[in-house]
Amino acid sequence: MSESKRIWATLDPFYEPGPVLGRRVANTKFLRALLAADPCDEYRFFLSDAGQTDYLGKHLGKIAPEMLAAGRVRIVDRRELPRMLAQESFHCMHLSDCITSQPHVARLRNRFSRAIFPVTGTIHSLSCSTFGTQFLRHLWPGNTRRDAIVCTSEPGRQAVRNFFHWLRQGYGLDPESFPAPQLTRIPLAVDADELCPGEPRQDGGPVRLLVFGRISHHSKMDLLPLMRALHRLTAQGMDPASVELVLAGWVDDADDFLPVLKGLAANVGIAMTIAARPSEGEKVALFRSADIFISIADNPQETFGITLLEAGAFGLPAVASDYDGYRDIVVHGETGLLVPTIGPDHTPDADLMAPVLYDNQYHLLLAQRTVVEIPALAEALKALIESPQTRRAMGEAARRRVLERFTWAEVIRQHAALWDDLWSEPVDADALRGVDHPQAMPFGALFSHYTSRTLTPGVMLRAGATGEAFYRGKDFPMLYSGLTETIDPDAARKLVFLARKPVDTGTLIRKLVEVAPNMTEASAKNHVLWSLKHDILERI
Repeated sequence: MSESKRIWATLDPFYEPGPVLGRRVANTKFLRALLAADPCDEYRFFLSDAGQTDYLGKHLGKIAPEMLAAGRVRIVDRRELPRMLAQESFHCMHLSDCITSQPHVARLRNRFSRAIFPVTGTIHSLSCSTFGTQFLRHLWPGNTRRDAIVCTSEPGRQAVRNFFHWLRQGYGLDPESFPAPQLTRIPLAVDADELCPGEPRQDGGPVRLLVFGRISHHSKMDLLPLMRALHRLTAQGMDPASVELVLAGWVDDADDFLPVLKGLAANVGIAMTIAARPSEGEKVALFRSADIFISIADNPQETFGITLLEAGAFGLPAVASDYDGYRDIVVHGETGLLVPTIGPDHTPDADLMAPVLYDNQYHLLLAQRTVVEIPALAEALKALIESPQTRRAMGEAARRRVLERFTWAEVIRQHAALWDDLWSEPVDADALRGVDHPQAMPFGALFSHYTSRTLTPGVMLRAGATGEAFYRGKDFPMLYSGLTETIDPDAARKLVFLARKPVDTGTLIRKLVEVAPNMTEASAKNHVLWSLKHDILERI
């Protein structure tokens, strides 16, 4: 590690107001935990959206007021990124989602930064039909061994591997020429101190089964298998009054799925309560009053399963589908029971239709081919319903596991160790400087034919009347706020001086580079064009 000051940076706010979604909650908690652990000297947020800047500024004022006041946490205009990369040494740049900007951040680093610092980004849901394009961006010659995608679960990591294999195979890409970032596994976490068990229930009432999450058959889990499993148990002699089912979380009141669930529960004879969009206080009460947590995810939108961590923090045993990241969280027979699942290995019709359907439509097609085995689900429920001792032992083991592996302090420790470790990977900085990204549009090359001519070295120029007035302080060309990082008025004045007599563009650019500090040839050409546009220079 070569930098003297550890600057952590990002292009993302990590704080987004709006509906409660797993990604938003995880990012907000990550930010709070990162600043609390404080593994770096400074933290920079390069944002380009005024709304995001306002929301994040207010949030930082609440969670890190002293760091904000001391200037250790700063929100910076994203257009300043090239200049700051060139002038300062960054420890790492971490993005809240790997599919947004990670390859292009690496390209900016390769071009401007003195040191090749680690660039990392985290996976969330992976099943959007457009993500092939996003992951294709990761396969480019500018990748280094210091770049990593942070996978929250082992199944998620395998899914990203599958993405890269599929893309290389489809486009005929050689892995040596089109490398991918490293894939490392760091889980999500919960605040185990805030989410803790309450007093044991003393009411002697029915065993309370809790489902918490998006109550939707097309975006989280189909709950009909749960109803079928409960029906099996009552048919086998279980007293329907001995259990109570609570469905809680995000609910669309217009969804016709809810009446179906209510009708099935009534047919089975089991009391069912729906707690729609509960507050944080209500959520805590729901978990503390439950005996068994159930999550039978069958949808590829799910990658990790943070509600299972929440249940474990509350000391609840889980009955969960053996699916995706769930198997990283639940230890079968120790912290809960995993129910076997069966799914397809090929989905040709869904593959063809997904690009022209809405997300919920093709996710429903896929979820309805993912089987949570109902007989095994019924047996798992029966085992826990009938044994308070097993529930208690598994719940205690689940909380211990959360405290050992899934706290935010532990997750931030793993991220900090990753950023340190990535610095030890060898890189050839000089070889990276001029590597273009194949999906970064070369606007000049694509649209240069739109203008009458291009600015070639032989174009003859001179200072015009407006330029002379500008040079003497009698005229002030408009410099828009979005150009303050790319156009230097002092450099434009130097152009007027250098073009007192007719001069060819090539010579003018060379002279400006010689007399203007930190001026590159590309920047000098931009200054010439801007000066032509504002009548400071004119073509002759």
